Amino acid sequence: MSDVQEFSQVFTQALEQSIDSVVVIDSQNRVIVFNDAAESLWGYTRDQVMGKNVNFLVPQLIQASHDSYIEANRRSGINKIVGTSRDVLIERQDGDYRWGAMSISRVSASGQQFYAAIIRDITRHHKEHERLQLLSLVVDTSENAIIITDAQWRIVYTNGGFSRMFGHATDEVYGQPLDSVIAPDFDQQVKVAMQEQVMSGEIYHSQAVAYPLEGRRVWCNVTIYPVCDAQGHLINTVSVMIDVTHSRMPEILRNKMLEAMVREESIESLMALVCKEVQRIAPEVVASILSVDDDGLLRTLASPDLPESYSAALDAVAIGSGVGSCGAAAFSGQAVMVRDIASHPFWVGFRDLALPLGLRACWSTPIKSSSGRVLGTFAFYYRSPREPSLLHEHLVNASIYLCALALEREQSRAHIQQLAFYDDLTGLPNRNQLHVRANQAIADASRNGTSLTVLFIDLDRFKQVNDSLGHPAGDEFLRVIARRLTKYRRKVDIVSRLSGDEFVVVLPQCALSQAQVVIEYLREELSAPCQISGVTLKPSASIGVSLFPDDGRSMETLLHRADMAMYQAKTSGRGCVSFFSQGLDQLARGRLRLETALREAIDQQLLHLVYQPQINLQDNELYGVEALARWKHPQLGDISPGCFIPLAEECGLIVEFGQWALREACGQLAAWRREGLCVPAISVNLSPTNFHNRQLPDILTRILSEQRLTVNDLTLEITENVLMDSNPDTLTTINEVHALGIRLAMDDFGTGYSSLSYLRRIPLQELKLDRSFVHDLENDTTSQALSEAVIRIGESLKLSVVAEGIETLGQQRILKEQGYEVAQGYLISRPLSARGLGLWLEDRSYCEA
Repeated sequence: MSDVQEFSQVFTQALEQSIDSVVVIDSQNRVIVFNDAAESLWGYTRDQVMGKNVNFLVPQLIQASHDSYIEANRRSGINKIVGTSRDVLIERQDGDYRWGAMSISRVSASGQQFYAAIIRDITRHHKEHERLQLLSLVVDTSENAIIITDAQWRIVYTNGGFSRMFGHATDEVYGQPLDSVIAPDFDQQVKVAMQEQVMSGEIYHSQAVAYPLEGRRVWCNVTIYPVCDAQGHLINTVSVMIDVTHSRMPEILRNKMLEAMVREESIESLMALVCKEVQRIAPEVVASILSVDDDGLLRTLASPDLPESYSAALDAVAIGSGVGSCGAAAFSGQAVMVRDIASHPFWVGFRDLALPLGLRACWSTPIKSSSGRVLGTFAFYYRSPREPSLLHEHLVNASIYLCALALEREQSRAHIQQLAFYDDLTGLPNRNQLHVRANQAIADASRNGTSLTVLFIDLDRFKQVNDSLGHPAGDEFLRVIARRLTKYRRKVDIVSRLSGDEFVVVLPQCALSQAQVVIEYLREELSAPCQISGVTLKPSASIGVSLFPDDGRSMETLLHRADMAMYQAKTSGRGCVSFFSQGLDQLARGRLRLETALREAIDQQLLHLVYQPQINLQDNELYGVEALARWKHPQLGDISPGCFIPLAEECGLIVEFGQWALREACGQLAAWRREGLCVPAISVNLSPTNFHNRQLPDILTRILSEQRLTVNDLTLEITENVLMDSNPDTLTTINEVHALGIRLAMDDFGTGYSSLSYLRRIPLQELKLDRSFVHDLENDTTSQALSEAVIRIGESLKLSVVAEGIETLGQQRILKEQGYEVAQGYLISRPLSARGLGLWLEDRSYCEA
């Protein structure tokens, strides 16, 4: 046996039992030892390997150079491969691969050098290492933060996502409790409950707010996985934190805004809430919200981290392309990004405000309504030249919708308040607001022992302006009056429009002497001429005055008594002033009693008609009779029609009154005819209010039918006021009555507006010359000229003309000479009862049987 064989046998016996693979080569690089473990590792039998060059066992890629590598080591004597351990790739006979940790020893025997390689199979470990390397690579590239802690909740590993999300490297936070690093304000009770859940082996899910290194807030979905040993004891935790700020932020803002809206917080508080929430999420920005008013002026709503002086400088500045980022954004309706305030032309006029405050860039986005109108701007200021980040864009997109919602809600609330408490035409406080503010002023006056004056102002002949120039002109006239009333008022004064042409002025801390000065000033201011629709008008107003506390201690009482005083002023002529007195109160109480009595008189048919004949001047025959209402009160005696008819108009009884007069007069005409009296027709006076009733033609038809009369038997007398009536039903009803064939007469012609253009609008058949023209007819040439003009008008329009109020033969002669054919007056007969008219007809032998 050779020495080599002997060495191989001995060495093989020594290493045969080794659990690691053993390969020994001789000086010619031939394999002389290949144990059982080596057979298992390479998949070759000992017989296949023994005596062959060792390169048989190395990967094909290095086989060609393997011998030269070993020989170079032998010659150099430098043990490059001896005493070292390295991982080697092993190609098995079946084509599979394994990994081994190989160490080489050099052995000398019988003058020869042998190399012995011991290879430990590390395939499983190597694959696990590769898997862990790949897993680490994947974990580090994840955008989510992954943190591993030990059983004491101390950080032992963080991935790249954690560093990117929170700004901490692993070595900076190693060994520290996780909550102390990113959630120092974490609720301790919640923390204990969370740890107990994980230690029991359960996975923990939650959402929490964490704080990165730079201080901003991050909303995270947090999942903590427990890692336990075989006995179930916690040895590690793996936490995965997903940043949901972009999706969670709109929800948080929305909920906070809606909760604030439910609490009815002011628009300023709502906008400040948005700015503060945004700045908590992104501390690097300075947020500001401005509104744009109806005049196109910027108004500061919220800028919590900007000095008040800066906000004040922007307040009431008109929007435009050169008014910073906000003014330009509001003007254009587009977002404006100014990266460098110092050099941008938009900031030429405002950079000296911004730069000293350290503001270097500004991004402003318009806040728009649902209709696209710019309501305001939402701006981010930066302290270095830059542009907004993706987070900033998300913040703005989430916020401007909420801001628009709040601003539109504020405008709607303001509009509702305006409708509820302010007059839409003039913008003055209405009756509701008047009472609220006036009651407070009265309470202050009572507490401080001061005086207060209430002025009730009613415009004179406003209806003429409204009807002659049109409603738009009337509205403008009222606005002129409103501006004059508020022109020099004190801050404590209250100016209100009640309705129509009625205004109220409340003057706190104003005694009688001061009130007289104010009233004279107001009269002078109100009476100044003004241009309305190209026409010069000179307004005047009747003013009633009441004083606190002398005339009342509540606004209701003071207003009522100022109203009574105003009516007293009206009776004195245009532009007059009347102060309330107890006599006026008694007069008003008497008027109220009279109104109650009138209602009873109409309900109980205590009124009656009298009849005044109208004759034809040519043949002295009866032309017709006019029915006139009379009222004799059991206690008050005879009450003048000039008193109770306007009263019926004011208290809403005139419609019932007119229908009663129609039924009574037509019934009496039918009764006369049954008695054989020849009465050609009867005239009944109707108020313009009666013609507001579209059922009037049907009522007239029914009354005539019930009395078996024809339309030729009835004449309706109306005054010139009907021409000025603005009710849209009036002219329609008049035309429908005319279409029935019923005659229409204009009563008291010449005393009202007497506009010939109005006569064209009414289908008249008769004019009645007012008695005021007849009274001075014998001695006054002007009256003669006017009566002459009226008869000519009647002739030209083919209208019958009746002269009223004839009391002397001279008056009758002049009228007859002028061409008047019909006359009425005391010369002919006073108004008669129904029986008296019959006797009057018999005495004149007027009607043949």
